[in-house]
Amino acid sequence: MSSVVDSAVAALNEKLGGGFDGVAKFVIEDEGSIIVDSDGARASDDEAEVTMSADAETFEAILSGDLNPTAAFMGGRLKVDGDMGLAMKLGGALS
Repeated sequence: MSSVVDSAVAALNEKLGGGFDGVAKFVIEDEGSIIVDSDGARASDDEAEVTMSADAETFEAILSGDLNPTAAFMGGRLKVDGDMGLAMKLGGALS
């Protein structure tokens, strides 16, 4: 597993606290995948209700608060496949 995925899992667990009401997947290009659900975040490539894909730089900027997830999506830097409402809910939790 990559250090990018490891640090992202830790940051997501810190931001989301007790987990997330739904199942979302983050795909970090050339690094790996992260599942976020009621148990928190973990490195995994399981099925999800929504999948969000971005490069490592974009994902790190979102997690650090330097890039708003909605702005990343609107600018084409974050791709969303699946339940858009769930993606927006998760984006709000990360802002």
